[in-house]
Amino acid sequence: MRSWYNRLLAVRRVTQDNRGKKTAGVDGVESLTPTARIKLAKYLKIKGKSKATRRVWIPKPGKDEKRPLGIPTMHERALQGVIKNAIEPEWEAVFEPNSYGFRPGRACQDAIQQIRLSIEKKPKYVLDADISKCFDRIDHKALLNKLGYSRKVRQQFKAWLKSGVIDNNTFLETEEGTPQGGVCAPLLANIALHGLENHLNEFAKTIDMRRPDGRRQEGWQMKVQSLNFFVRYADDFVLMHRDKKVILDGKKVIEEWLSKIGLELKPSKTRIAHTLLPEESEDGKAGFNFLGFHIRTYKVGYHSSIRLSTGKRPGIRTLITPTKEAYKKHQEKLRVTIKESNSRNQAKLIGKLNPIIRGWMNYYKISDISTVGGHSNQDNDLYCKLRNWSRRRCKADWKRAYEKYWNQVTIKKNGIDKKVKRFSVRENSLYLISHTDTSCSTKYVKVKGNASPYDGNLSYWATRMGRHPEMNSLKASLLKKQKGKCTYCGLYIRDGDIQESDHIIAKKLNGKNVYTNYQLLHAHCHDEKTAEDIKLIKADRSLQKTNSNTFE
Repeated sequence: MRSWYNRLLAVRRVTQDNRGKKTAGVDGVESLTPTARIKLAKYLKIKGKSKATRRVWIPKPGKDEKRPLGIPTMHERALQGVIKNAIEPEWEAVFEPNSYGFRPGRACQDAIQQIRLSIEKKPKYVLDADISKCFDRIDHKALLNKLGYSRKVRQQFKAWLKSGVIDNNTFLETEEGTPQGGVCAPLLANIALHGLENHLNEFAKTIDMRRPDGRRQEGWQMKVQSLNFFVRYADDFVLMHRDKKVILDGKKVIEEWLSKIGLELKPSKTRIAHTLLPEESEDGKAGFNFLGFHIRTYKVGYHSSIRLSTGKRPGIRTLITPTKEAYKKHQEKLRVTIKESNSRNQAKLIGKLNPIIRGWMNYYKISDISTVGGHSNQDNDLYCKLRNWSRRRCKADWKRAYEKYWNQVTIKKNGIDKKVKRFSVRENSLYLISHTDTSCSTKYVKVKGNASPYDGNLSYWATRMGRHPEMNSLKASLLKKQKGKCTYCGLYIRDGDIQESDHIIAKKLNGKNVYTNYQLLHAHCHDEKTAEDIKLIKADRSLQKTNSNTFE
């Protein structure tokens, strides 16, 4: 915590790499200069004091209610970064294997894959639960005791928790909860909820599990049945088991455990369901939603081509698809983007839509969306919106609009070049990508249960980053080519670092837009590289101007 390099790293992350670097706290300080950054690093000391946070209300997606954020000052953010860098490796070494939210090297896809592995062979009852106002109600005393630190470090954590907020020039005390918006807030929430999975595993050992013939299962068989039936992502979790009584008893165990840290389950978001049978679910609907995915088990017919490794038919199949709400939100975002682009040309519209489509499909890349034809439905709905957009620009002349805005382009799919009609710009072959362009695969390899980015296995994490479904193909290819390292500073690009693709020779210096002219850099390295390119561009222009005057 006293390391000079740790302080420099923390300052760089909150003032350069962080997307919220231009958001000020109560002191109004934002966007520090290089000189101010060094000065801030010199004055970072643990004093056990803290300024109040600035309250900002942001809307919850798809809801009328808003979520409160507490924005600390730049100094407090950097100090939180220093302490987080020091204690996070320690906690990552002991965190439970099926905890996935707000942890480095882990993502929603890992949690979904763990659920698939837990229910794909046999239908189960599911407790789908959400903790009510988790971040706002964590008991401070229980959290400080679980942290286990003493003296100034404990005083500093207590000062952050008790610092209060300023909302509309009114100071409000904070008697409970962790301030959302702080650098340490996600880590503190995970620490508060740490131990729930281990507690449930101890409870599982007391379950009276029986074989089909009625005999009790003992020893390793009992442990195998107990493991990996609980998955948590931040304050959302699911508890899965083949016996409904175990689910009901597990719910009581969870409620008792949460009450010790001042938390409780949210009734409106807590339900018991069955993955296969609707009549066994509380609301008569089979399956459940988790992290934007709908998870349900279906019966497989006699003539199905699905086989187990033994050659037998499984009898059931688990399908994981985007929820209906996810479909609607995606189409609404596309509709708003097209509506706001009425005055823009086609190239700008394509530039706005492509990242939205690519991001949505990458998130659901590990699902069975291609099996149920979900991406085709999305393409059809988007086509209708673009057809209306083009007709308005061509005065309702559909034939003219189609000939103008839909052109034949060559795309590469599965290594094969194909010529297709796409919404595209004829001059520069810029085209709108399709939802079907992203190949979906359910064979995603989830992160190892006890693996941590701090365990020293850098080759594993570099390889894993390149295979992550949400990383685009260009960055993944460059990461593999560079063996996981930034070509500017020579250090590893770790999970959580902001990485950006860059032209080795800038385009304004006659660099070409080809694969061999790309490299992957840290965000801060990219800023330094860009500054150097600007100097070269100015020198080149000055030289050209001098030569022009000499010629004249």
